[in-house]
Amino acid sequence: MPGRRHVLLAAPVLAGLLSACTSPGANLPILSEHTGGAYRLGPGDQLRVIVANDPELTREFRVSDTGAIAMPMVGSIPIAGRTTEQAATAIEQAMIQRELYNEPSVAVEVVTYRPIFVLGMVERGGQTPYQPGMTVLSAVAVVGGFNYRAVTDYVGISRITEDGRAREFRGTRQSLLLPGDVVNVFERTL
Repeated sequence: MPGRRHVLLAAPVLAGLLSACTSPGANLPILSEHTGGAYRLGPGDQLRVIVANDPELTREFRVSDTGAIAMPMVGSIPIAGRTTEQAATAIEQAMIQRELYNEPSVAVEVVTYRPIFVLGMVERGGQTPYQPGMTVLSAVAVVGGFNYRAVTDYVGISRITEDGRAREFRGTRQSLLLPGDVVNVFERTL
C-alpha cells in the first residue's frame, strides 16, 4: 500500500501548514533587532534649533512631510534621515552659503519624536508618543494593555524601511520600536 504511506507521511506536514495559516501574523518575516545607533530625523519630528548669539533664529521647527525644515532667512533645509549633529551641520552650511554668518554655531535637539500607533486587540488603541528605548510591551502598556482576546507572544510591526517602503514584520514583546512604527496586536484564534 504505497499510496497510504504517502498520506501518512504528508499528514504532519499538512497539519503544520494548516496551523501556520490559522495563527494570525505567523507568516510574517521576523523583525531584525534594531541595533541602535544615532536617531535619524523624519517627517513629524518637532525640533529645537539653537543658533548661538541669534535669538531670532533659535526656535522650534517641525520636519515637514518632504523631510525639510523652513528657517527664516535660511530657507528650506532637507534633514530627514540625518542625525541631529548632521542636521546642525547642514544648517550651518546653509547659513554660510547665504552669507548670514562666517562661522555659525548651531545645535539641534528633538523636542517631540514622531508617534507610534498601536491597534488591534488592546484596551485603547491609537497614537502614543514615542520614547527612546520603547519596546512593544511598553507601548502596549501605555494604551491600556492587551485585551482578553489578544495574542500576547508576538505582534505585527509595520515600519518604513531604508528603501522608503512600508513593510510588515513579526516582532516579540521585547522588540524595540522606532518612531512611526505601527504595532498590530493580533486576535487569538480558538
